[in-house]
Amino acid sequence: MNLYTKSVFFLAVMCLAAVMSASAQVPATPAPKKGTVIEILKADTLQMIEHDSVNLTRFIGHAAFKQGSTLFYCDSAIKNNKTNIVDAYGNVHINQADSIHIYGNYLNYDGNTRMAILRENARLTDGKVTITGPELQYDMNAKIGSYLKTGKLVNGKSVLTSDEGFYYTETKEMHFQRHVVLVDPDYTLATDALLYNTETKVANIIAPTTINEGKRTMYVTSGYYDTDKGYGNFGNRPVIEDSTGTLTADNIEMNKITGLAYANGNMVYRDTINKMSLLGNHGTVNQLQKTILVTQKPLVIMEKNKDTLYMTADTLFSGIIKPGDSLSIPSVAGLKKQPYVEPLHTVKTARPKYDIPATISPVTKGDALLEKGGVPAAVMMHQADSALARTRAKLDTAMKTVKIAPLKDIPIRDSLPGIMHHADSMAIAARSDKQDTTEYRYLLAYHHVRMFSDSIQGVADSVFYTTKDSVFRFFRDPVMWSNNTTQLSADTMLMYTKNQAADKIVMIKNALIINEAGPGMYNQIKGNDITGYVAGETLDWMHVEGNAETINYIKDQGGAYMSVNKAMCAIINIFFKNGEVNKVTQMKDVEGTVYPFTQRPKEQLQLDNFKWDIKRKPRTKYELMQ
Repeated sequence: MNLYTKSVFFLAVMCLAAVMSASAQVPATPAPKKGTVIEILKADTLQMIEHDSVNLTRFIGHAAFKQGSTLFYCDSAIKNNKTNIVDAYGNVHINQADSIHIYGNYLNYDGNTRMAILRENARLTDGKVTITGPELQYDMNAKIGSYLKTGKLVNGKSVLTSDEGFYYTETKEMHFQRHVVLVDPDYTLATDALLYNTETKVANIIAPTTINEGKRTMYVTSGYYDTDKGYGNFGNRPVIEDSTGTLTADNIEMNKITGLAYANGNMVYRDTINKMSLLGNHGTVNQLQKTILVTQKPLVIMEKNKDTLYMTADTLFSGIIKPGDSLSIPSVAGLKKQPYVEPLHTVKTARPKYDIPATISPVTKGDALLEKGGVPAAVMMHQADSALARTRAKLDTAMKTVKIAPLKDIPIRDSLPGIMHHADSMAIAARSDKQDTTEYRYLLAYHHVRMFSDSIQGVADSVFYTTKDSVFRFFRDPVMWSNNTTQLSADTMLMYTKNQAADKIVMIKNALIINEAGPGMYNQIKGNDITGYVAGETLDWMHVEGNAETINYIKDQGGAYMSVNKAMCAIINIFFKNGEVNKVTQMKDVEGTVYPFTQRPKEQLQLDNFKWDIKRKPRTKYELMQ
């Protein structure tokens, strides 16, 4: 009996061991990963659907779920218990940590990847920014909202649309792609790719972009634009365009509030109305006052059909003469004390070093751009004001020496028709019943001015020009050359232009004309004032008034030199042919001496202040561009 009992007990133990071994080989259902569990909060009705491989739970009416700190609400939903995917329908609302709210009429949510896809009236908002589109996606882990089938972002008064958009909710940055349009009451921005921070409202330019501010349009390809402050820093040769001109450079910093734009590196400003271009390595443009200061190898180009004029100087300044303004040289001091704008980012560009004169107080953020911002404006303005003060003093002195005759008493091409044209213009304006409402542009060039055109070349210390009377005013040792062999000089010279071509030249005080007759031989004409007339882009004839003196080499019909005539009189008229002196007419109180050519007294063949300055003459336009 005991043996039987022992056998039965042994068999039972063996069977139990076998059963336990078999059960250990059956795989257990894996536990859900941490953070992927979707809790069921409530529903009006709950249905379980299980057959074959299907394991679904259906929630009908006021359904609510929770996963971590995220809440889900909808009218109804179906949860796949095997895949952990929820499809929700009707009035879908996702609330992530009370910071992000997403809405739609349909939701597909993967509880494992925590990726939500919403369709039909889909909308995402963080309280300040609202994104809408036919389909929105939201990554709960990365906190990135996106749309791939067009969408719209509303941020205050700004509305942005694009084909694709990605919103990084934690950094408040958006990346838009394809057909991007940002519309604001103050501007419209269009591009194919854009990075935009909804908090700072800074747009980072990563593709060709157009920014239209109404009165001006910017075409940029890199840099950034603070849409809230209207401040931009653009690289890779941006273009700023308005109704009067265009500005481009390697790098441009601009401020919409102050109207200032700072252009660095190969700057080109083109006045499309007056067909005038200003080039340089640095430019400061005031778009409100319509002024521009150009430094670092500045060059002005005035276009015309056949004979374009080129002019260089140490500094070029251009501004507007408004209705009612006189033609006196204006001050550029108004460009001082512009507020400094701290750049938000830096577009790298080569910036030259400047030595600040001791007369300028230390540059502060309140009165000039620091080098960090790119332009030591105080240095530029100091130089501009100093040169301008000297130039204005010279102009005032020159004007006092000119006696202005009544306009009605000046016959055409009569004695001294070199009355300054701006006096004529003022007289006409004073007698006119109509008020001029036109704005005219002026140009001020100072220090080491050099000018070149096919018909006229010249040098001077400073030049003032305005489109109001189309007159170039040359100051301090001005010298001009015409026809390659004729040199003109005086204390002050005026060059009148018509259709941007030289029409008349007026030489005021100590006027001297030198014409190279041959090696070491010079025809010379001197007078108090001289007026020259240009025809066909060459000197046609000149009129000398007051204390006129002349030295003239005379040739026979065969071209051989016969004599040298030296004379003094009150008035002289000189006529040119093919660029050379053809005839000289002397009038009133003529006194003179004729020397046979072989017996000419060489020591007496130069008038006072004679100086043949041909070495200063610009020979080509390319010489000015170096």
